[in-house]
Amino acid sequence: MFEVFKKEVNSFLNSLIAYVVISVFLLSIGLLTWVFPETSVLEYGFASMETLFSLGPYVFMFLIPAITMRMFAEEKKSGTLELLLTQPLTEWQIILGKYFSGFMLVIFSLVPTIIYYYSLYQLGNPVGNIDTAGVAGSYVGLILLGGVFTAIGLFASSMSENQIVSFIIAVFLCFILYSGFGSLAAVDVWGQFSLALEQLGILYHYNSLSKGLLDSRNLIYFISMATIMLMLTHLVLKSRKW
Repeated sequence: MFEVFKKEVNSFLNSLIAYVVISVFLLSIGLLTWVFPETSVLEYGFASMETLFSLGPYVFMFLIPAITMRMFAEEKKSGTLELLLTQPLTEWQIILGKYFSGFMLVIFSLVPTIIYYYSLYQLGNPVGNIDTAGVAGSYVGLILLGGVFTAIGLFASSMSENQIVSFIIAVFLCFILYSGFGSLAAVDVWGQFSLALEQLGILYHYNSLSKGLLDSRNLIYFISMATIMLMLTHLVLKSRKW
């Protein structure tokens, strides 16, 4: 698994993908947080990182699929996937190696945003007047969300040898699983089942973590979602050997 992980990381670092993705993410969030009047924290009148944590998931919906779309699709198109599967590696070692390399890049892209927290901490009146527990919980939620989106992107990449198709599938699945269930639950036809339907979506659990409460049920949900997507990826790879 480590060899696959190292290969993918080196592939990212030796291409423009990693640098472009991280730069676009930081530029987008930076503009939304500090520059654009509609979302600028300087317009709020109080120290808050709500812009990052509310709009960050939607930026992730496009950037993470851009990272993962090539992972299996490129291997399929070039014919190296069959060669990789003949190596003394299990399907799970290949999947996890690729998954953790993408997940690491997502986490790495979030690290510079800590500067935003420090800036708001200093700008608070008095200094430090910011909901640190809420920020910490939101960071945990955003990292876990990145893990789920990475697993979704990996699954989408395993379904097609066309990177654009993989990208579109991943964006669609990320959007549906993130906010689709909440929107569907808002339709006044479900009655007492509307809450249960909403809880199937990622947004419900992400919002809970954003309040600073690290409930084990939310953590289990995110881990389960990522695991299910990785299992589906494993099924797709397994089917290629039948």
